[in-house]
Amino acid sequence: MCRNIKVLFNFDPPTTKDEIQAASLQFVRKVSGFHEPSQANEPAFNHAVDEVAAITQKLLDALVTNAEPHNREVEKARAHARAVARFGQ
Repeated sequence: MCRNIKVLFNFDPPTTKDEIQAASLQFVRKVSGFHEPSQANEPAFNHAVDEVAAITQKLLDALVTNAEPHNREVEKARAHARAVARFGQ
């Protein structure tokens, strides 16, 4: 899985449309192999990003859990600690 795509489900505050769009862009980049598509491929690329974002939103809206929502600041601190342990300061 692409390391840049983060978990989007069960957060407080809820995941934003911008976060979903960014994850969708990363996914389509990974699958297509393009960081920036050519002009000929741009319409298909952008359409794919929009479709993935829409399906992702539907998925997040349909999922249910009894778990407490994740706190964004706590998750950010954990990710930073992992990065420091892995790469140093």
